[in-house]
Order: sequence, then C-alpha cells, then structure tokens
Amino acid sequence: MTAEKHISDLQSHLGFWLRFLSNHVSHRFAQRLEQTGVTVAEWVILREMFDMETMAPSALAEKTGLTRGAVSKLIERLRAKKLVTRVEAAGDRRFQDVGLTATGRALVPSLAAIADANDTEFFRHLNNMERKQLMATLKTLVQANGLSKIPTE
Repeated sequence: MTAEKHISDLQSHLGFWLRFLSNHVSHRFAQRLEQTGVTVAEWVILREMFDMETMAPSALAEKTGLTRGAVSKLIERLRAKKLVTRVEAAGDRRFQDVGLTATGRALVPSLAAIADANDTEFFRHLNNMERKQLMATLKTLVQANGLSKIPTE
C-alpha cells in the first residue's frame, strides 16, 4: 500500500494571500471610482498621461504593458467622456498623439486621492517602515519575475 501524497492547503500558499488581499483592494478601489464614472483601467491611462503634454498611443501601450488595441479602446472611451483628445501629427493623419483635456487633467488629482484613501484603508495597520518594507519586497518580486504589465483590472 502506497502512502497518500500530501496536498497543501489553499491557505498555505503566499499566492493565495496575495490574490485575496489584491482582489479586495482592487474591488474596493473600483467601487470608489464608480462615483467618478472612471474605471480602474481608465484611471491607469489618465495617470500615466498626467505628466506628459501629449503621448503617442504606442508609447502609452509600451509604458503600461497593454496591447495597442486595448489602449486604443481605452482612449476612445476616455474621448467619449471628454477626458482625452487625439491630436493628429502635422502632415500625417496616420500618426496621432493623445493628451488630457482640461477636464481630464483636473480629474486626475481627485482620482489619485481616491487611490491614496484606498491604500490608507487597507494598509493602515502597517507602520511607515512596514509599508516601505512591503513595497520593497513586492518590487523585488516584480523585478525578479520580469513583470512589466500594469494591472488594470
């Protein structure tokens, strides 16, 4: 008779706890954003564009790790909400840059405040040193695993 192989408990996996927390943090953030009419994916695009006057959609795709198609769809949704604008390159309609409208630029700081409040809620039990240590550990894991795509869901 062979011994039955031990199967680890679900809760014994670090990935389980990371996903558990991440899902709750992300879900609450998405709920908080609902009142603004902006999704998490749209927030990512708006925040990445905030520090630039204009940006090529391809550069935005590269910066976020999203496909060009996904970025294009997000830009169209944000254009419909009058938060971004497309600017055709001089002399060539095939090339366009995107930029934040005045409304989009004004919205980003309040969206960032919502993100900050969400972090505060979930990580308030950690002191500053613990927060910095957790951030450093997570960044180390991201780098060690060659991760670059920004989560937007």
